[in-house]
Formats: sequence, C-alpha cells, structure tokens
Amino acid sequence: MEGTMSGLSLALQESHGDDFSASHEMFNGLLKSLSSTKSLGMDHSDLEKLLQTEGRELLRRLFEEQLKLRGNGFVGAQVEGSDKIERGYKRESTRTLKSVFGEVSVDRLGYSKPGEEVLFPKDAVLNLPQESYSLGVRKLIAIEASKGSYDEAISSVKTVTGLDVPKRQAEQLAKFAAQDFENFYASYEVDKAEDNLLILTMDGKGIVMRKEGLTEETRARAEASEHKLGKRLSKGEKANRKRMATVASVYEIASFVRTPDQICTELAHVREATAKRRPKPKNKRVWASVERSAENITEEAFKEVLKCDPKKKKKLVCLVDGDPRQIGRIEKEGKTRGLPVTIICDIIHVIEYLWKASRVLNEETSKEAEEWVSHRLYEVLNGKCSDVAGGIRRSATLRGIPESKREPIDKCADYLINKSSYLKYDEYLRLGYPIATGVIEGACRYLIKDRLDITGARWSLSGAEVILKLRSLRASGDFDEYWAFHEKKELERNHTNKYVDGKIPSGGLKLLKK
Repeated sequence: MEGTMSGLSLALQESHGDDFSASHEMFNGLLKSLSSTKSLGMDHSDLEKLLQTEGRELLRRLFEEQLKLRGNGFVGAQVEGSDKIERGYKRESTRTLKSVFGEVSVDRLGYSKPGEEVLFPKDAVLNLPQESYSLGVRKLIAIEASKGSYDEAISSVKTVTGLDVPKRQAEQLAKFAAQDFENFYASYEVDKAEDNLLILTMDGKGIVMRKEGLTEETRARAEASEHKLGKRLSKGEKANRKRMATVASVYEIASFVRTPDQICTELAHVREATAKRRPKPKNKRVWASVERSAENITEEAFKEVLKCDPKKKKKLVCLVDGDPRQIGRIEKEGKTRGLPVTIICDIIHVIEYLWKASRVLNEETSKEAEEWVSHRLYEVLNGKCSDVAGGIRRSATLRGIPESKREPIDKCADYLINKSSYLKYDEYLRLGYPIATGVIEGACRYLIKDRLDITGARWSLSGAEVILKLRSLRASGDFDEYWAFHEKKELERNHTNKYVDGKIPSGGLKLLKK
C-alpha cells in the first residue's frame, strides 16, 4: 500500500509541475494522517470512513485540477455556429459542475454575438450537460431511482457523492436519463440466435395514478368515490385510481419437447432431470408503458419480432392469459405483417379455473380436491378440453349443485370451450413450445409491482413512464449499452448540433491550453 501511494505521489509531482499542487498537498497530508498514532489506533470501520471522505475530496481536487489543465477552451479569434454566423466576442466565465466526486468549477470561454446563442467549445469537448449535474450523477440517479423510491435514491447518491440532490431535481434527472429510450431501441441491432422459436408474450398491470393521469372513465369513478383519508387511499378506492400499463416481452428459445406426465410432475414441484435441461431464453427484451396504448405496444412487439427474425423463418409463439382483446390485437398485427402466429393461453390460468371449480365439488384442502385437479389437468394437457368441460358440468348436475354455487363450474367449462383453439397443449408439447407465461408474469412483478406499487405511491403519467423505461433497460440487460448511446445523443443535442457541419472547434475532442 505504501509503495502504491508513494508511486501516485511521485506521478503527481512529475506530471505537470504545480498543476496538481493542491491534490499533491492533500495526498501527502492523507499519507501523514494514515501514518499517525491516531489512525494506527482506528478499527477498519473508522478507516473506511476516513478514506471514503478524504479520498472523495482528493478525487474531487484531481478532477478539478485536470479540468483547469485543459485550459479555458480558446480555439481562435472566432467560432462559427450551425447557423453559419461567426461569433467573435469572447468572455470568460466559470460554471459549477456537481460531479460524482463533489462540486467542481469549470473555467470556460464563451464565444458570442449580440442576439445569438453563446457557444462554449470547452463545454462541448467535455460533453457537459445543460444542467449543473454531471452525466455520472445522472446515471447514479437513474439506477437508484429505478431500484427504489426517490427518497432512497437521493440518500444513496449522497452517500456515494456527498451531494444533496433535491427531490424535484432527482425526478428531472431521471427524466433526462430516459429520454433516448425509443431512439435506442429503434436503432438497436439484435444478435441473431440459432434457436428455432420466437416468443412474444404480453400482459396488463394496473398502476395507482394521480387524478390527472387517469383515463376519463376511471377519473369519473375516482371522483365519485372521493377518499376521506389524507395520506393514503381508503378501502376500495385503489381500484378506481389505476391505469393499465401494457407489459411485453420478446425472446428466443430452443424448442423443448415434453409430455403431459412431465408437466404434471413439474407442477407438483417434483424435480427431475428434464427440468434441469430446460433451455434458457436468449436476446430477451422486456418493457412496459402506461402512456402508450396496448395497440401501440403490440405493434412495437411485432417490430421487435422482425428484428430478431427479419426473414420470418422462426416459429412465432404468443403466450397470453386469455384476454380476448389482447388475442384480437395479436391476430390482427400478425395478419398485417404476414407472420403466422401460434397463440397459446397460459396453462397456469387453466389450473386456476380448475381449482375454483374443484372447490365447489370438493373440500378445499382435501386430498380429493388435489387429485381432482390433477386428473383433469392431465386430460387438458392431452388435448381433451371439451371432455373435461362436459364432465365437470355433468358432475355438478349429478351432485345437485344449486345455480347459486355453480358459477365457478360454468366459468371453467366456458373457458375450456371458448379458448379450445388456444389450448392444444398436446400439440404444443410435442412441438416443444412453452405453455406458461412465467417470463411476462416475472416482468410484471419486476417492472411494476416491485417499484411502482410500493405503499403510498401515486404516480403522474410521465413519472411512471420514466421509471418503467429505466427498469425495462435494466431488466433487459441493456442499461450500459443504452447509457453509451445516451451520452452520444447528449453530445449531439447539446453541442455538435450547434457548430457548423457538426464539428467542435479545435479538432474535435482535443483542447489546446491557453
């Protein structure tokens, strides 16, 4: 450790003379402090706190002094903007940048002309944002706000950087961070996998909104049941404060042939060798939107499908929960794009219907109820939906179940009959298709429930959309790639677009010292 520190000290001395004098002085002071009797008596926790505080300040000084070393951005007598107007009046100023190391000052030269926008070449070279917070702080806010509440995000950022970021500013930074989401995926190229199946799956999940973010119909219901509690929704009111978000996922996967016996075994939570060989999804993208319509997300999902399979050679399977509107949208979009689609209703929803029917005919917790469900599930998996539907209706009639109690029976039977064209599980298993919507259920839980459904949360439409975008990026494993794209777009938006031919003066990203 001593050798490393001494090496850094020597490097500071030899790099640029006195350009890093403040950093060098502080570094020597830190070395002396660590060698003192007081420091030698510290436990590791106190040492961590000392180095965290003093180390951050040392990095802040190094950062600031390196920025000073870059000069003020003088690039000649005048600068020409993208408007072809030359700016020759020069004025030096200092701006504050709140970085991941703390607050630093940036000296820069502005080129101006009366009535025209001032251009700062040094800002452009450094890709400084318009606001006072660095892109590194923006990234921290984006990550932390996607994980938990803004209060928690602010606390985490303060721990890491020492900065106090106001809540309203944190929300704005998160919004800035998410602004290139659509453009990123529009230009995003998918690695083509060799797996033979493409899976598209969709679902809807409600988000508790502020009144102004509700649809007109839901807003009217909310106003009719005005809450009495100031800080939380009263009983039964939450349902009238929700707006549906559409969640979608597209991924590739290898076919995996199974039998009804294997499915029943897996569902009974009994592990076996085949379960261990289950293929993993590849090129998985998940996303959600509460602003855009379900039709719009369906269209976007099919565009994602075509990115993965532009030649339309893979088998396209769509897993759904049985919502007829959703099925209709998928069928329509598939027909429009000339994509044959196999739509499969999730087996878990079938099981739920069977259990509800079973509770009418059997004791809920009895062995007989479990066996009843297992037997009929096995028949459904073997393609005998009609037989099962007819059988449970006859059983209810023979047992004399009154009309007032047989609703779960009839709902189960109706579902099996009405959705029979999407319940051909014997065929799906033989072809190696997935039959459960575990991916989209997990996406709904991660994207919405775990963050947007936290106690007391009430969202604006734009605020919810920002968090959905950030969590979607992280859930899809695309955040780092997105961030590189975002920083490039920031450079274009804030700087290169302001200069003639999109070229920053002084040879691009190199500054000459004044």
